[in-house]
Amino acid sequence: MDEKRSQFHELIDSKQLSKIQSDYINDVMAIFSSQSKVNDVLKSDRRFSGEEWSTFNPFSSLAAFYVLNSKVMKDLTKNLALESKEKHKIEFLVENWLDSLSPSNFLATNPEAQKKLIESGGKSFIDGVTNFLDDVSKGRISQTDESAFEVGKDLAITPGSVIFENQIAQLIQYSPTTEKVKELPLLIVPPCINKFYIMDLQPESSLVKFAVDSGLTVFLVSWKNAGPQEAKLTWDDYVGNGLIKFIEIVKKITKKKMINGLGFCIGGTLLSSAAAVLKKRNVRAIKSITLMASLIDFEESGVLEIFIDEEKLKFRENLIGKSGLMPGSELASTFSFLRPNDLVWNYHVNNYLKGNKPSAFDLLFWNSDNANLPGPFYCWYLRKMYLENKLKDANSIEVCGERLNLPSVDCPVYAMGAKEDHIVPWKSAFKSASVFSGSVSFVLGASGHIAGCINSAAKNKRSYWKNDRSTKSSTEWISDAKEYPGSWWNDWIVWMKKQSGTFINAPKILGSKEYAEIEPAPGRYVKEEAFRR
Repeated sequence: MDEKRSQFHELIDSKQLSKIQSDYINDVMAIFSSQSKVNDVLKSDRRFSGEEWSTFNPFSSLAAFYVLNSKVMKDLTKNLALESKEKHKIEFLVENWLDSLSPSNFLATNPEAQKKLIESGGKSFIDGVTNFLDDVSKGRISQTDESAFEVGKDLAITPGSVIFENQIAQLIQYSPTTEKVKELPLLIVPPCINKFYIMDLQPESSLVKFAVDSGLTVFLVSWKNAGPQEAKLTWDDYVGNGLIKFIEIVKKITKKKMINGLGFCIGGTLLSSAAAVLKKRNVRAIKSITLMASLIDFEESGVLEIFIDEEKLKFRENLIGKSGLMPGSELASTFSFLRPNDLVWNYHVNNYLKGNKPSAFDLLFWNSDNANLPGPFYCWYLRKMYLENKLKDANSIEVCGERLNLPSVDCPVYAMGAKEDHIVPWKSAFKSASVFSGSVSFVLGASGHIAGCINSAAKNKRSYWKNDRSTKSSTEWISDAKEYPGSWWNDWIVWMKKQSGTFINAPKILGSKEYAEIEPAPGRYVKEEAFRR
């Protein structure tokens, strides 16, 4: 016993441990002595903010003890003297375990759910069971009213045409809404992990519409939802037969030698790979790059790193590394459990314990619209980027037969990170932008990975931070950064227009003789459901 205690003390500073113990004892004594202290503890956690929790004992005391004990456990794990990756793994596991044990998750200890059960005469219980069985049949927790939206009718409705398609993706060109447009086109590269319409939600939240209405000629990549026929596709296929092919088509249609590119998340990583391949081939095709919450340097890759190690990756490679599919449902489940209280337990309580239907929310509808990935593509990406972090280093990684040299890519870069992003930490997004040798403009948006990036200029909520002074340190950058109200889109479009040349007459037709309209936007690919065995 003494040996085990000694080993524990080696993992955590004794003074810090004593402070944690002392604070816990004081907090426990405080809630024993005063109901107001109990209520203060409950107010610190929104799961227990409803009046039922503070007015119904013993639920208030139970919840307060849960909050205090959770805080102790989290404080202990935060102060463990372990290497970063191992520490993050323990923190994640402990937090998920604690979240699963919340009194709010169980009917017997949730006074809000019990009150509704009584008031509804048992109907809420029946509705909850019905909701649960419906979700079992779908294989996921419903996060939104999925009947409220239809792709092509409510979402992804910016007018345009599919002007090319292959096994990789469809290429969409959008109809201009201004008489004059900037001469250099913009190619938007969304993440292939989900559907492209995160860039084209409802009109007031659409980055595509915002860019078109601002006078840009906009093209977009609509990735194919991988099925059995795409099970052998690789990173090289997505870069070569995908992006590089599309860049050449955009150049031909617009009769311009260069284009601007914008990539979101893994879309930015793919776009950067394509830019490096073209640079190696002495092809100057990309005038500028915009990176939205994208990683080039994967050294500090956020909470996702805890899911990626040699053992887990070898298992994946043996299973789907040469041929196979990474199910979109599994990816969606993983991302949900990165924020379990917001994306799992919140809906468990609302849908099952209280018997409510989730409200309509376009972002969550998109989040539930799964897309599969080819196994070889996915495994190579995890190994070369997350595990080995090869992309940032000159001549360390081969794509499309070329040894990439990202530091030699010297076009202007506009990079944004999101302050609360748990998938692409903003400091890593900042560090990734510095890999390029061209001028870099960095902006920090409020909120997280999705809400921070898709921050509508029409709604103009939240804020963003800028620092025009050049610095290599994110800590130094944020210390001098100035906060501006509204959407970072407004800053980006000013920069984007500067990269796009002069104004010319807007095209009267979409595509060209060689690349004629195949079908109206948003096209077939985005409507394909994820293949399930």
